[in-house]
Amino acid sequence: MRTSRLEAFSDGVIAILITIMVLDLHAPKGTSFSDLSSIAPVALTYLLSFAYLGIYWNNHHHMFQLVKHVNGSILWANLHLLFWLSLFPFATSWVGERDFAGIVLLMAAIAFYTLQSTVIASQGSESRLKAAIGNDIKGKISPVLYVLALAISLFERWVAFGLYVSVALIWLVPDRRVEARIEAEMAEARIEAELDEAKRAKKATDSLEP
Repeated sequence: MRTSRLEAFSDGVIAILITIMVLDLHAPKGTSFSDLSSIAPVALTYLLSFAYLGIYWNNHHHMFQLVKHVNGSILWANLHLLFWLSLFPFATSWVGERDFAGIVLLMAAIAFYTLQSTVIASQGSESRLKAAIGNDIKGKISPVLYVLALAISLFERWVAFGLYVSVALIWLVPDRRVEARIEAEMAEARIEAELDEAKRAKKATDSLEP
């Protein structure tokens, strides 16, 4: 099965989630800028959740540039990821007024890692994705930081929030590992095409010689 329907479905779900989240931002009762302080926790949580959804969409898009076909396992792993991402609007509306639901971020990270591992397993020993991500330091350190933030949130909420922001900053820059792999493959394909063209031209020239 090709990846087109999976990518289109995932794009649609994430777009809807981003739209739903903004509905939980309600204007303050006052008309001065100081009145915005009453919605600051929810607004900050919204910004972070928006950034995280954007990061997941970005990395999901990059990942599937190296995937040509999907199977049932990949489809279910992708749905598992979308399930945890679908809880982001709930985390924005509920946790913004209490404590940030780091568990949602942790489980989403685990779900993304599971999807990534499922894709690599389906591609076998010559996995293009495995070659691109290498040891995947960022993917392994993120869940550790989430667990640490969850523990700290019991005592220092804003320190934990800072850790969540730190993880977001780590992933904010587009994944150059995948882009570099794609660029390398394109360069190899161009070289092979040029060599083939040169061989055909030489063969045509040789056939014209008496």
